Amino acid sequence: MPYKDLRIVIADPNPLRAAILRDGLVEAGCAQIFLVDSFLDLERRLAEIDADIVLIDLENPNRDVLEQMIRVSGVQSRPVAMFADVSDAAMINAAIDAGVSAYVVDGLKKERVKNIVDVSISRFNAFARLREELAQAQSLLADRKAIDQAKALVMKARNIAEDQAYAMMRKVAMNEGKKIAEIARSIITAAELLK
Repeated sequence: MPYKDLRIVIADPNPLRAAILRDGLVEAGCAQIFLVDSFLDLERRLAEIDADIVLIDLENPNRDVLEQMIRVSGVQSRPVAMFADVSDAAMINAAIDAGVSAYVVDGLKKERVKNIVDVSISRFNAFARLREELAQAQSLLADRKAIDQAKALVMKARNIAEDQAYAMMRKVAMNEGKKIAEIARSIITAAELLK
């Protein structure tokens, strides 16, 4: 997405620091920049703006802001870059756990803003792909488990071999235009009803 189309929020109560970020974004070609000058009700304000990326500048990061970022990340996932004046390993870990894509210590220079935004977006996208791959793998595993459980039920009910049970389930799935995992879940549900 071109920079001119990005909706970027700068969350910073300090107008001088916010101006540095804004100037760096303007030089990078950003046209939609929103300033949030207080962390009070940050969640609601970010939801209203519907930002593509959030830049948070804090003198000293605190748990309250990080907890808000965790809630914001859970509702509307977006890249977040956090600028801080102090380095604290526990706070860095908490920020990363909260969904912060980049945690920059003592690096507030307008010349660096574009690169930091680029890295934040790239890291966010990489983690989003990993989360998606994990969800797909978990779904496939759940499907495989359901199919195995349904095969066992069919084998027991029909007194047939595993490959025959699977072939029977596959045939029903093809005839009904469904996935075999859907048929498997139907078999499991029916078996539980008949207990």
